[in-house]
Amino acid sequence: MEHNVTLSTLNRIAFIGNYLPRQCGIATFTTDLCEAIAKEHIKTTCIAIPVNDIEVGYAYSSRVRFEITEKDIESYHRAADFLNVNNVDLVCLQFEYGIFGGRAGGHILALLRNLRMPIVTTLHTILHDPDPDQLKVLKQVAALSDRLVVMSERGAEFLQTVYEIQEDKIDFIPHGIPDVPFVDPSYHKDKFGVEGKVVLLSFGLLSPNKGIETVISSLPAILKKHPNVVYIILGATHPNVVRNEGETYRLFLQRLAHEKNVESHLIFYNRFVSLEELIEFIGATDIYVTPYLDPAQITSGTLAYTLGAGKAVISTPYWYAQEMLAEERGVLVPFRDPKALAEQVIDLLDNESKRHAMRKRAYLYGRSMIWPKVAKEYMLSFEKARVERRHFSPPGFAIQPLDKRPSEMPPLKLDHLRHMTDSTGILQHAYFTIPNYNEGYTIDDNARALMVSTLMQDLGNGEVFELTFRYLAFVWYAYNPKTGRFRNFMDYQRHWLEDSGSDDSHGRALWALGTVLGRASAPTLPSIAGRLFEQALPAILGTSSPRAWAFALIGIHEYLQRFDGDRMASQVREELSERLLGLYQRNNTEEWHWFEEGLSYCNAALSHAMLLSGQSIPNPTMTQIGLESLEWLSDLQRGDADGDHFVPIGSNGFYPRGGEHARFDQQPVEAQATVSACLEAYRLTREIRWRKEARRAFEWFLGRNDLNSPVYDPTTGGCRDGLHPDRVNENQGAESTLAFLQSLLELRLAENNALDQEEVKTQ
Repeated sequence: MEHNVTLSTLNRIAFIGNYLPRQCGIATFTTDLCEAIAKEHIKTTCIAIPVNDIEVGYAYSSRVRFEITEKDIESYHRAADFLNVNNVDLVCLQFEYGIFGGRAGGHILALLRNLRMPIVTTLHTILHDPDPDQLKVLKQVAALSDRLVVMSERGAEFLQTVYEIQEDKIDFIPHGIPDVPFVDPSYHKDKFGVEGKVVLLSFGLLSPNKGIETVISSLPAILKKHPNVVYIILGATHPNVVRNEGETYRLFLQRLAHEKNVESHLIFYNRFVSLEELIEFIGATDIYVTPYLDPAQITSGTLAYTLGAGKAVISTPYWYAQEMLAEERGVLVPFRDPKALAEQVIDLLDNESKRHAMRKRAYLYGRSMIWPKVAKEYMLSFEKARVERRHFSPPGFAIQPLDKRPSEMPPLKLDHLRHMTDSTGILQHAYFTIPNYNEGYTIDDNARALMVSTLMQDLGNGEVFELTFRYLAFVWYAYNPKTGRFRNFMDYQRHWLEDSGSDDSHGRALWALGTVLGRASAPTLPSIAGRLFEQALPAILGTSSPRAWAFALIGIHEYLQRFDGDRMASQVREELSERLLGLYQRNNTEEWHWFEEGLSYCNAALSHAMLLSGQSIPNPTMTQIGLESLEWLSDLQRGDADGDHFVPIGSNGFYPRGGEHARFDQQPVEAQATVSACLEAYRLTREIRWRKEARRAFEWFLGRNDLNSPVYDPTTGGCRDGLHPDRVNENQGAESTLAFLQSLLELRLAENNALDQEEVKTQ
């Protein structure tokens, strides 16, 4: 349906994306777009909502009104609230997988789902072969957006063929560029000390996928014909590359220049330059080169800038370059081909009339891309979205009452986790918040820590990546190949206190390894964990503890999510789940829906394992047992007065069948096991009651308990060791802290997944 569009009816627009002075291409684009629209439409108030990848944030301009913390999903909810109450008429989102937290940037969905105004999303990456997470997230971003902006025709094509998005929802708007005059390169060369030289330029944040080495390798052949050529590499190393790899790539390029004997013709400007400086660099350029290595690049701001400035361009044939440099607006050369690149540079330098004709075609083409024109096209898209929103219901939006909206959770604070971890691993106990060296280490706790750090990565948070290796190294060292079992206790002097640990510690280690294998993205982690998992798995069949079986089953389930064809793991899963099934069938009565003659610790893990096995094998009886036993356990774990808060089975006596239900001491691991099991029940049934049960157990940490006292310590990020009848145990040991962190992370992951599907209202 066509609607009449009238400009300037939008009073307040919010732009979400990275923002200057953060150093990245998205930040530059968002800032330029926001400023261009503010300049062209002075009656419209433009505000910015940037995403921070560092704790301290950036020194933003007054245009920025609210900041999102990349890894903290709660800040996305708060941003939605801010936008909803501040009379924002429209949100313009800059979407790129890597700038938002969660898998494939999925945290942004938590914000979009709660917005009440139209959303226009600019897609900076559109993959032809996305992985399942990338496909799911982009399709949901598209569903929640009123209109989608692409910067290439190929991007529009991919949206329709790969992501099944209707053509009439897509607007093609070119990448904006500054409006600069068509000048002779000699005009600016004296500013950089290259007067009389022929200047080749590449610019942008430096990273290994930019292919700069191809240009350096081509220089010897170029200089043989044109010895007055100088190659300028402009731009700082990408901040993420610096954090993870340092200046390895830049040093490699410098060594390569030395090997090729071209260092006197190479200039590095290792800094992030202002737009004014960039325009001068481009002005001094004779030939611009984009030697990118990846064909799957749907847009490039650097290419748009130089083409629009009327520069001769040589590029590898990535998608955006093929489109922009068509009709002789530039030259394409094969990927990683220094010889072909040298031939084209020499040809353009030898044929001045050809080069200048190419420049003129590029400059004229770029006139449609200058920011004032692009800003006008965006405003047309914005108004179209607003008109359509009036005629149709918002995609997927409904005002949610409080009980249907996920409650805010504490921010992820890792101070105490780091405090408890040394070069060996995580220490077992603490005196208040001070690590207790006398108690040493256990594989139980290091396995828990390994799971927590892996879950953090699954959420897109690499903050404790280096600790993951430390915890995995501890688990590796704990394995005793002579027994096929893991040792558990180690003293502070790194002496093992046993040849084999408990059955439960063996099962928990398998759980941790399975989690790494099923979820970790770093290739080195699964390769190490895989060998250990394979060696340690058979020994679980020799154990007698139902909890060890349950822990192992959860780990096997994680593992088989990625390696479903592993016959041995499947056979072990069937054997252990049949054992739990047999236990339940022997002990279950009308009044006692449980696996054993008593309830002890980590009880919900048994139900959790049954739910997973029932789905995966599949075995409906196991699934039913998992739900039945968990429902019975949940009813037991309620306060007497109001029945509304979580009361775990106390460790001071537990709960023998026919005996007394121990009220204290209440342990954090009980809350964690219940959170995990209830979240699995929710994933399986989509019944909202299970999500509420998980939240009820989690709130035990926050003070919704028998003592009305918080167990979690927000000042340290640690968790106290439990509840006594009259007080909280003030020691913040590893088990307790990791129980809290695991619960928090699993709730955040579940929140991401839960919003993907409609909930079933059953009680």
